[in-house]
Amino acid sequence: MIEGALQAPDPGIQGTITRSFSAAIEQLTPEVPHASFVTDLAVIMIIGAVVTLAFFKIRQPLILGYLFAGMIIGPLSPLWSGLLPVGAPPEGGPGILSDVSALNLFADIGIILLLFVIGIEFPYARIRSIGKKAFAIGTLGVFATMGATLLVATSFGVGQTDALFIAAALSISSTAIIAKLLEEAGLIRKNISILVLGVLIVEDIIAVLLITSLQSVVLAGSISLEGIAVVLAVAVALIAGTFTVGTRVIPPLIDRMAATEHREILLLSVLGVCFGYALLANVAGLSVAIGAFLAGVLVAESRSSEVSKLLSRPIKDMFVAIFFVSVGALMDVSQIQAHVALAAALIAVCVSVKLGSNLAGCLLGRLGRKTSVRAAFALGPPRGEFSIVIAKSGVDVGALSAFVFPLVGVVSVVTAFMSPFIFRAGERAAAGRRAPPGPRG
Repeated sequence: MIEGALQAPDPGIQGTITRSFSAAIEQLTPEVPHASFVTDLAVIMIIGAVVTLAFFKIRQPLILGYLFAGMIIGPLSPLWSGLLPVGAPPEGGPGILSDVSALNLFADIGIILLLFVIGIEFPYARIRSIGKKAFAIGTLGVFATMGATLLVATSFGVGQTDALFIAAALSISSTAIIAKLLEEAGLIRKNISILVLGVLIVEDIIAVLLITSLQSVVLAGSISLEGIAVVLAVAVALIAGTFTVGTRVIPPLIDRMAATEHREILLLSVLGVCFGYALLANVAGLSVAIGAFLAGVLVAESRSSEVSKLLSRPIKDMFVAIFFVSVGALMDVSQIQAHVALAAALIAVCVSVKLGSNLAGCLLGRLGRKTSVRAAFALGPPRGEFSIVIAKSGVDVGALSAFVFPLVGVVSVVTAFMSPFIFRAGERAAAGRRAPPGPRG
């Protein structure tokens, strides 16, 4: 995903360390090559457990521990560029982790399972009550942030196409990070989560429209109104079908599987609904996160929703950890040494404008001060999975300069690190008191 490899180390002491490390790995895993996914997964779990335990002890959110662990062990980490051999993963670069493409697949599974389990917390009736307001807030937040970020990028001399993709990428908040923050804070069952997740669904749909529009501008020189209309029609059809036909078919089916009193059958059934709906959304050209969330909403309508959630949660926790570690591992900060000022300006503007516009949207929607502040501070900072996807879509059509993709990646990681602290500041501001030391897991 990240282009460019770091240079191989010089021979000598570093070469001796490299050979010693490789020999130790081969002795410990004689039948498993170091470049295999099995070795990478073992490294992720071991290092991730140690680092997240340290963050737990210092009373910091586990998300930060996951990201930090990824930045330590990733194939693009400068910490290992002088010690370990240059590997040959698709993205290039030295490091302990090598098979990044396989990790990305499991990270996608983490996003799907996270949104599925979150969706189980929201029956249809609760979502329907917040729909219009979520649409207005999400639209205002995305386009206000996109306009401000576009102005900043062009003021630094960035080309028009690069600036457009940067602005689009940094206008979409991270569904995975925000959902995890809400979960860690114990707010999933609160009304604030209904609003925030509704806004995130709106943003995901807008992100798909932005990808379609920007790619059509690059390839054809004009915006494809037909393409935008098709995406909107498909999204409306999928959501409407879920809340009409889906709510009549899926919940009774889940309850029938639960009646067998075999947990394995129920688990496979709910996971089938989860990944089946994610596949349906993907085939329709939408985000798999949207499909997974809607699948969770359908399961929430069944009488077996609590059992389904408990069965799915351990699997979700494992793959979500891989997702956040892989996000930290994929960032090649060496690619933006000449763009540090631009990155800092983009971070400041995209966070502050997104926070401010969401706050204004909430207040205009008469949601109350506490709800407005909480929602704005949750939605403001993190950029993540869709930011990477939008930037990657520009790379795929050959439209972007070499620095754009790592720039978006680094901004995403930095804002992800900022998110728990800004989120807790929002909780303090909403409550009118000092915030607690922080979530413990």
